[in-house]
Amino acid sequence: MNNDSTALYAFRKYGNTVLRAAFAISGSYAEAEDIVQDVFLSLHTKPRSFNDDEHLKAWLLRVTVNKCKNLRRSFRFSRTCSLDELEHSEAICEISTEGRELREEISALPKKYAEVIFLHYYEGYSIKEIAEILEKNENTVGSLLRRGRDRLRTELEREDELCREKIIKTL
Repeated sequence: MNNDSTALYAFRKYGNTVLRAAFAISGSYAEAEDIVQDVFLSLHTKPRSFNDDEHLKAWLLRVTVNKCKNLRRSFRFSRTCSLDELEHSEAICEISTEGRELREEISALPKKYAEVIFLHYYEGYSIKEIAEILEKNENTVGSLLRRGRDRLRTELEREDELCREKIIKTL
């Protein structure tokens, strides 16, 4: 496969995956779109060979994570995007209302937790694979995943309690 067809194949097969990962880490759909463009442009302009599709996918996610980290260090990161525009995106519209609310809660978590939760639950990577992608120790990834789940559970329970209180007040 030549570079043109590799980049096109990768975009068609993993474009939505890369977009969801970029959104989970950056928290902004507009920034996620820019990151996706940069990732596939990198693949197109610099020749690489991959052992198989999993190797290609892991490389795309690693580059996505790195570009998100670079974005966080940049001046542009101070700009924000409202969640209202998310409802119009194709990637988010595929998710049910309940799923969308959960994704919003995950994206509200600190980025270190959001990225491991996304890679584990949405992309199906094991802790070992996530450690390789993020270039972190397996124990660190396991701790981040556990702490992220705990924070998410606490936040969801708090919101559930607030909803119950609102319902009681209306009765």
